[in-house]
Amino acid sequence: MADLGAIERTAKECRDCALHESRTQVVFGRGNPAARILLVGEGPGKDEDLQGMPFVGAAGQLLDKILAAVDLSEQDVFILNTVLCRPPGNRVPEPAEVSACARHREALLAALDPPIVVLLGATAAKAVLGPKTSITAVRGSRIVREGRAYYPTFHPAALLRDPSRKRPVWHDFQRIAKDYRLILSGAADAADDGETEPWPTPDGVESR
Repeated sequence: MADLGAIERTAKECRDCALHESRTQVVFGRGNPAARILLVGEGPGKDEDLQGMPFVGAAGQLLDKILAAVDLSEQDVFILNTVLCRPPGNRVPEPAEVSACARHREALLAALDPPIVVLLGATAAKAVLGPKTSITAVRGSRIVREGRAYYPTFHPAALLRDPSRKRPVWHDFQRIAKDYRLILSGAADAADDGETEPWPTPDGVESR
């Protein structure tokens, strides 16, 4: 595994986009560097900018509850954002900002090398799967590239705004936890490259 400390130091010195001008600090990541699940969100909010850790506000508290509900702990995951500095007013990161931060995300992905990557929301999905990606179209899919499985789902902040999205996200995380345990047991790997697999639709919940 690469030296995460070196990657963090590089990120904290970054001046590649205008977000460095208004940040309090770079928000690097939290969780277990040896975890097999990587969660990728959008960008730091006010609480994250102040504390220097991602997902510590209301959306982060909801995410922690979702993980606990499927018996996953912070030891099972590593959490980061698409951009590591807070956009002013918590706005959506601009494409140039997402692009500027790509070198830090890609370095982390290579260092952590997780078999499972959960893409939380539209910004993360577009950054990783392509700029034309629609989160409503791909949510509920398992997309495999280069032996790594990507699971797009709604961002926890979207659930706070629209509670009707909680049920499909609950099913998403149940499947993620199931696949994770299969990988840990050696019963499965990520899957064949290029696979895009819609998930089953339990209890009548639409998979997309």
